[in-house]
Amino acid sequence: MAYASGKNAWGISDRSGRRYRLREMKVEWTGAKVGPDEFETKHPQLYPPKAYPDPQALRNPRPETGLAEQRAIQTGWNPVGFAAIPGISPPNNLVAQGSVGTITVVTT
Repeated sequence: MAYASGKNAWGISDRSGRRYRLREMKVEWTGAKVGPDEFETKHPQLYPPKAYPDPQALRNPRPETGLAEQRAIQTGWNPVGFAAIPGISPPNNLVAQGSVGTITVVTT
């Protein structure tokens, strides 16, 4: 399809509504056709960052040693801490202690 040269054509800015020569108008990244003094380039923060792979697995893993010593730590009482899980933790030897005082109420 053939088009006219448009050397004498005028265009209306999508942003301000002002009249500009059509050959001087620019198209922004949003698709809006604006005058040369209104043109804004796309801000770098609008470009999505490149997604790189995030490997988390190790190439040659080795089993952890000293698990018996690490699991021998008591961290609380039943049911908060370890509760003598067979094969995983030692018997729970922590004892919760508490006391209640006396309160005297006098009414007149």
